[in-house]
Parts: sequence; C-alpha cells; structure tokens
Amino acid sequence: MTKSETLMRQEIGQQPQVLSTLLDRETENTFRAAAQVATTHQVRYVLVAARGTSDNAARYGQYLLGAHNRLTVALATPSLYSVYGRPPRLEGALVIGISQSGQSPDIVAVLAEGRRQGVPTVAITNDTESPLAAQADFVIPLHAGPELSVAASKTYTAELVALALLSCALGGTGERLDQLQTIPQAVEEVLQVEDLVTRAVERYRYAESCVVLGRGYNYSTAFEIALKLKELSYVIADAYSSADFMHGPSAMLSEGFPALVVAPSGEMYDTMRDFSLELRSRGAELLVISDRTELLDEAVTPLPLPRRLPEWLSPITAAILGQLFALHLTKVKGYDPDRPRGLTKVTITR
Repeated sequence: MTKSETLMRQEIGQQPQVLSTLLDRETENTFRAAAQVATTHQVRYVLVAARGTSDNAARYGQYLLGAHNRLTVALATPSLYSVYGRPPRLEGALVIGISQSGQSPDIVAVLAEGRRQGVPTVAITNDTESPLAAQADFVIPLHAGPELSVAASKTYTAELVALALLSCALGGTGERLDQLQTIPQAVEEVLQVEDLVTRAVERYRYAESCVVLGRGYNYSTAFEIALKLKELSYVIADAYSSADFMHGPSAMLSEGFPALVVAPSGEMYDTMRDFSLELRSRGAELLVISDRTELLDEAVTPLPLPRRLPEWLSPITAAILGQLFALHLTKVKGYDPDRPRGLTKVTITR
C-alpha cells in the first residue's frame, strides 16, 4: 500500500499548503476582526464551544490565550444551551465556536446565545455557509478544502493555526506573528520523518491499550493523539496531563505498558523529562515525541520533531507526528483508516 492510497494520508500531506493558505488569506481579516472587538467590547474572558477534535483545539486555546493574552478561557457546556435551556450570563465574554463542519446544533446554540446577549462571536470553521458561521460576527475560514477522511487531520492543525493567529491579533508582538509564519515549512519537515514512523508502529501491531501524556500547550496534543488512536486503530488510548496522571492513574502502569509522552522544548520540558524518566523507572515502555535528543535516546520508540519551535507552536507539528503514528498503526493492524467503524464525517449532537 502506497502513502497516497488512503484519503487520510493525502490530507495529512496537504497540511503545509493548507496552513500557508490560511495564513496568507486570513491574517488581515483576523487582525481587523480583533481590532473591531477591542473598540466595541470590553472582553474579560473567552468562552469556547467545540466537540471532538475541535474540542482538543479548544484546549490548546485555553493555554494559548491564557499565556499570551492573559485571558481566562473556559470551555462551554453546550447542553446548558441546547438541552436545559439555561445558559449562563455571558457579559464580558468573547464567544468562539470551533467546528470543521459548523453543523452541530449544540455548538451553534452557544454562539446564537452569545449573539442574543450582545457579546462578540467568532466562528472558526471550514464551511463559511454553515449554521455556525451564520451566528458569528466574525468568521475565520480554515481554507482546508474538502476533508473526505472521517478522521480530521488538516482541519485540526488549521484550527490550531487559526487560534494562534487570533491570539496574535488580540495582542502580541510582531515576533510572534513572524514565528507563526514559519509553521508551513516546519510541517513540511515533519512529514519527512514518516518512514521512521512507519517502521516504529510495527512494534505495536498487537497493542490494545496505552496512555498519551502531555502538559501545558501539549495537553491538547495528548488528547488529540489519543482520539486518533481510538477512532482509527481501536486502541484504548487514555490521555492525561502528566500531573493528573500521577494523582492515581499511574497505578495502571505495568512492565512494558506503552506510554507516549509529548515533550518538546520549552518551559515544560524539564518537568516532562523528569516525568518520562519516572515512568520508565516504573516499567513503562516510553514512546517520546520531542526535539530533544537526550530524551529521545531514553525512549524505546523515539519520534523526533525535526525543528525546535517556540513551545506555543509545537502542538501543531507534534499533532502531525501523532496523525502519522495513528495512520500507520491502523494500516499495520489491518484496518481501513478512511472508514473507521461506526463513524461518519459529520457528527450531529444536541
């Protein structure tokens, strides 16, 4: 089977161009929207509504907008809007809806309520004609083109880049925007590691469970990689913050239990390095996504990031290594990555 035979592999390979197009076409639009919000509203916090893969992008937004924009970021509880009909007061909020399709009624309901209460609303979506976009004061299109594989790949990283662009627009330095502009090339470099990933997954042909661990900006990455493993390869993959994992779940560790750790350079690196060594001392089999050779050398399965990025951008490239790992593990296990059982591309929830 060649790399181009699955829709998912084709869409993974499209990510450099998708992200380049998004940055080229939406930087001015996003900065204009942020300026308008700043002049017409006093934003005190951000509320983000999302489901599935987009919810993992929202987790990234929590750290990004918190660290760089000093904004409290809450994840919405959509059933308060769509089922219970008891939405909270949103005064002072910037409401963001993130959805590849923009179709799910519960996410749309959050933005509709934000609009009803008179707070600014932003839709990050691949469909500018969707119900979600219709409820938004401002839309940041993903420019991903049709995504035909059930598992999201290019729309996920586009959501991360859209959030990063919004963060820069809401208040940042020119240096951060310059750093963001390097992402398409960094993604291109990650794709060159695919042959190594293809060889690495053979070891896990019969794996049935694992944990995926990250912290800080890459807390979101742990959840996204775990989701890809579950929906494609049917591995029972639990995601945790490294801190939360030590508060009880670490009891599940046994000799040879796979633990995939996301630990790129940055302020969280030393913590994640020490955590990884603790896991290894307790018998876990380490799989490590990192740009740091000294930690990769401690892993049974090193998954190297070719370029050292600022930590706030590392979830974009780390997620792509996770996509490649899940894709090739699925193929090794004999499953079709384009047609995971029981799933459809657009999931409608209320």
